Amino acid sequence: MRRVVGDIVIASVTAVALCSGAWLLHGGAGTQAPPQPSAAEARPGSADPRSAPALPPSPPDRVRIPSIRVDAPLMGLGLTTSGSLDVPPAAKKNLAGWYESGTTPGETGTAIVAGHVDNAEGPAVFYDLGAVRRGATIEVDRRDGGVAVFTVDAVEVYDARDFPDEKVYGAAARPELRVITCGGEYSRATGYRGNVVVFAHLTGSR
Repeated sequence: MRRVVGDIVIASVTAVALCSGAWLLHGGAGTQAPPQPSAAEARPGSADPRSAPALPPSPPDRVRIPSIRVDAPLMGLGLTTSGSLDVPPAAKKNLAGWYESGTTPGETGTAIVAGHVDNAEGPAVFYDLGAVRRGATIEVDRRDGGVAVFTVDAVEVYDARDFPDEKVYGAAARPELRVITCGGEYSRATGYRGNVVVFAHLTGSR
């Protein structure tokens, strides 16, 4: 199944390349898997009813999630030949990416940010994404000099076979953000079998 984001079609296997679990595969029996979201963080409804006015389009340069100590540059991501979202180079563990053919963070619609959970050397940029809580803040530095401030509404984990394309990538009437990495059950044969998705909406700017 495929889902249109803006004028571009993304395959439902979007984050499969994020999910090899190379560190867990080579790290030995003592290696701990990344945190997974609890059911309490996946409750429907906004964590913050406020909604800020949409910002004009501007590419993002950096993403910060203070509650899990993320402060990372953003690179533009396109699509692979199979139609899935490309991913940042695995070797650059503190680098995330945004889908540059879609909505820019802060404008009306659904903006997409993705990054690795780990690489062969250890935890990567979104290793702790599953520990984010409803109500947490995500800040995105924009190339126009402004900062888009989002509030987390929910944090969910999905098996890759049941990934809800419409819910994650569907059009939004207000500025929204999705932050995606891999997660869920882990297999040494196939890596992570799902994705952690953070849902957030714009509540401020500066």
